Amino acid sequence: MTTIEGRAAALRIENLDTDQIMPKQFLRGIDKRGLKEGLLYDLRFDAQGRPRPDCVLNQPAYAGVEILVGGSNFGCGSSREHAVWGLQQFGIRAVVAPSYAEIFHSNAMNNGLLLVTLPQADIERLMADAEDAAHNEVAIDIAAQTLRSRSVQAGFDLLPRHRRMFLEGLDSIGLSLTYQQQIEAFAQQHWARRPWLRDVAALTQQRLALR
Repeated sequence: MTTIEGRAAALRIENLDTDQIMPKQFLRGIDKRGLKEGLLYDLRFDAQGRPRPDCVLNQPAYAGVEILVGGSNFGCGSSREHAVWGLQQFGIRAVVAPSYAEIFHSNAMNNGLLLVTLPQADIERLMADAEDAAHNEVAIDIAAQTLRSRSVQAGFDLLPRHRRMFLEGLDSIGLSLTYQQQIEAFAQQHWARRPWLRDVAALTQQRLALR
């Protein structure tokens, strides 16, 4: 993934927490299925389960949005990874906000949901662009670390490992496995220097079994 281009929707909500993003009643399954329906459920539906027409995600002009522009401290609250999975199942590929909760940020980046951090002034202009359904296209260049909309042209920072993960399609485990040769070489040197430490647990179990 080198670029993300699509329409954006603005959620003018500060401190949007993970219980709002993915309410607890949608966490009963043992896998990731069915989380699209639960995304921002109380924002999208009333107490009778009817769509709220004032919710931007229910408006026909915003069907298929791929980018959310949010308020500060996006994703605060509990550490449920389901919030990230639900956003992705809904079709969201990137979130742009002034700041994020730390655990949500880690969950998102490891699952391939891009989080872009921009100053508040840029967020305000980006939200204004997003609220104009005729001009709400946003282009994010991950390789160049730039974002462009009708009114905003800005750079953003990514940790080198996060940038590599997106560009090469890796999660944390995949990134670790790219160093497999170095890991194996280190292990061989380590056991050569300290052979008495190798397989201590297995040897202890064998000795106990012989008693």
